[in-house]
Amino acid sequence: MPRFAAIDVGSNAIRLRVVDAQAPTPSREERARVAAQTGVRESPSPFKEVTSSRAAVRLGAEVFISGRLTPQSIQLACAAFRDFRNIMDSVKVDSTRAIATSAVREADNGATLAERARRESGLELAIIEGAEEARLIQLAVTRRLYLDDLTVLLVDVGGGSTELTVLDHGRTTFSVSLPLGTVRLLETYLRDRSTVGNDERRLLDEGITRALDQAAEVLANTKFDAVVGTGGNIDTLVELCPRAGGFAGCIRAIDTSRAKALLDELVRMTVDERKEKYKLRPDRADTIVTATAIFTLIAERVGLPAIVAPGVGLKEGILEELSDKYFKVWSDDDEDQAIIDACVRLGERFHFDRAHGERVAGFAMQLFTDLAQLHGFDRRDRLLLRAGAVLHDVGDFVRYDGHHKHSQYIIQNSDIMGLSPEERTIVANLARYHRKSVPEPSHPNFRELDREARGKVRGLAAILRIADALDREHRGKVYRTRARIDRSAGKLWLLLDGAPDRELEEWTVRKKSELFREVYDLEVVPTAWSGDGT
Repeated sequence: MPRFAAIDVGSNAIRLRVVDAQAPTPSREERARVAAQTGVRESPSPFKEVTSSRAAVRLGAEVFISGRLTPQSIQLACAAFRDFRNIMDSVKVDSTRAIATSAVREADNGATLAERARRESGLELAIIEGAEEARLIQLAVTRRLYLDDLTVLLVDVGGGSTELTVLDHGRTTFSVSLPLGTVRLLETYLRDRSTVGNDERRLLDEGITRALDQAAEVLANTKFDAVVGTGGNIDTLVELCPRAGGFAGCIRAIDTSRAKALLDELVRMTVDERKEKYKLRPDRADTIVTATAIFTLIAERVGLPAIVAPGVGLKEGILEELSDKYFKVWSDDDEDQAIIDACVRLGERFHFDRAHGERVAGFAMQLFTDLAQLHGFDRRDRLLLRAGAVLHDVGDFVRYDGHHKHSQYIIQNSDIMGLSPEERTIVANLARYHRKSVPEPSHPNFRELDREARGKVRGLAAILRIADALDREHRGKVYRTRARIDRSAGKLWLLLDGAPDRELEEWTVRKKSELFREVYDLEVVPTAWSGDGT
């Protein structure tokens, strides 16, 4: 039985969970069958608890004010990492993933913590973005609850950020990471306050409301069947404000009217009074106020009387992914499609030409396959090329002139669920170089990449420029293409099938093949498709 460990380095605490994975999670079809037969949407956990640990290191306390982790916080975090390493070694963990979220992500010296974690405890600490955080939480929730027949708002309230994700019958249609967290709100609005007066309460509510404005349109115009809450405070709230009978087929839920009444009581109490009356940990007795405020305001926005509390979160998402990969039920194709879906959602925000983006992506994928022996890239690089092809013209929203640079900016500064920051930078550069100038060391965006990333940008952009040329003016004149390598002649024969009047596309291919010739030492020669494309 495999044994996995998940480490969540949050803004309020650092947590370890070690489990035995008894079997792969039941399939979506099995969860649907059980939900239909029993009316209960919750599935049992596939994990058996081995051990867990929690270090009350509040990394966000200074980061959200000063922008840096204090030396003392780094020291305490590294001590926790060493303790976690000893625990994992003693129980013989097979696979581990450690991730850090908003506090470390926003700290100017977050990389210092990651480097010390590696040096002092052997932990590879990945600093993830809000989109990746939301993806892992979504994975945990959808494995525990069957939600494919509902429109659901997932709300994960952490110490430094709140992730909102809309699932419409199993499909992600919206996701945003807001700078709205329990510790952040405490440090910003309630620092050094023993109780919360009326003025502070109004300030807190207004701060939350303004942060939610980024999702105002979605919250106002979507009819939700349920809100699902996750985060460090949710289990406390479901104990203090349970809804009898659960909600929407889910057993554990918070009664939002009771939560509002609880909040009115909590703000009048000191931290010590909350600890005493509700038996709360010190680092829960203060954040319970800001967490309850966030959850109740969101529930009011969507007009639902309850918040479902599935009892899972970021650590469980990590464990689900580790288990899937161990049992070989992880689908790379599904993961790739989810990332492309996220690219399409980004493009639609900027009213891009989806048909053109997908047509260019189709050409790029065919060329990538036909040129495999030439470029040597792997399947993940193929995905980055596909993402760059889909989004290469998204900058048209700003202005057509220089739209390749606008595309780079939009992609670079947007969350794309499933892509790491480094991968998103490569995709942004592919969009930058789909037209006009080729990558040059004098370009800051290219110069700042490491050697491997620069090689990927040059090699993949060379392919993308040709794929884009095949749909010049977005008219669909070329129907399909294949590539044939002729090393002896120094040529790449580009076989084209399409409308008779495609001379302009062929001319554009030749004009934009300079980078391809430079990278691959082949002249691109467009020619007519014959027979089976050989």
